[in-house]
Amino acid sequence: MSASDDSGLPSGAMARGEVYRSLLDQFRAAKIPSADLDARLLMAAATQVDEVALIADPHKLVEPKFLDVLQGYVRRRLSGEPVSRILGRREFWGLSFSLTEATLDPRPDSETLVEAVLAHVTERDAPLQILDLGTGTGCLLLALLSELPQARGLGVDCASDAVKAATRNADQLGLADRVVFRIGNWGEGVDGPFDLVVSNPPYIPSGDIPDLSQEVRTHDPMAALDGGDDGLTAYREIALETRRLLTPEGVAFWELGIGQSEDVSTIASDAGLKAFGLHPDLAGIPRVLAVKRLV
Repeated sequence: MSASDDSGLPSGAMARGEVYRSLLDQFRAAKIPSADLDARLLMAAATQVDEVALIADPHKLVEPKFLDVLQGYVRRRLSGEPVSRILGRREFWGLSFSLTEATLDPRPDSETLVEAVLAHVTERDAPLQILDLGTGTGCLLLALLSELPQARGLGVDCASDAVKAATRNADQLGLADRVVFRIGNWGEGVDGPFDLVVSNPPYIPSGDIPDLSQEVRTHDPMAALDGGDDGLTAYREIALETRRLLTPEGVAFWELGIGQSEDVSTIASDAGLKAFGLHPDLAGIPRVLAVKRLV
């Protein structure tokens, strides 16, 4: 076996199974919880072979040119960079979304919001108008449009690079004809009304940012994390815009941080809205608040 570089992988051709075991050992030694999954995803991407093929033929050699790519991936993962950032993509709601430095990495918890909206919608073929405030990758809005074939959407984000990423995602998912993404500060300059308003705003209290995992605090954009001193700054702005932009029968769904449901319900009430539904994530944590206009 030839000498290895600082990624821990020997140089020269290696069998797929040998490469996989090397990655797994390194990731486990680094106490990466998702060591097995990370090793498979990075190998598949670097070798341009799907995971099934990697497992089916463990004795096939990995060409040196692919090992070079993989070595770069391994160094980045061991430095704390998430796999989704390394590959530039994340799966959400069964759809693939490209990421940029300006977009939050979509989390499985956020699928709770999509589920809550779909549970509320009684007619999937209705021509609904949907607004997504702080759209990021566009994952919430595009996931909903993929399930609601007659709906149309507007996504707003203050970061131009996020708007570009969301627009690219819409095109890649074949949804570009039913959605528009634009730069803006929440609902400022947006004209309604909308049947549905969704948002996953920044909700981490500023003082808690240093305690976040390295993967989050180093690689997610701070503007998508920092919710101000109490974590509630964005909700105060969103609540006022939501009241203005909802149809009389419209409903808004906001993602929440842990323990924020009562405070955000109060913010909604102060803005002329009524909180009427709280949806837990898979861990049982209240994750999404549903609100509507007070008549």
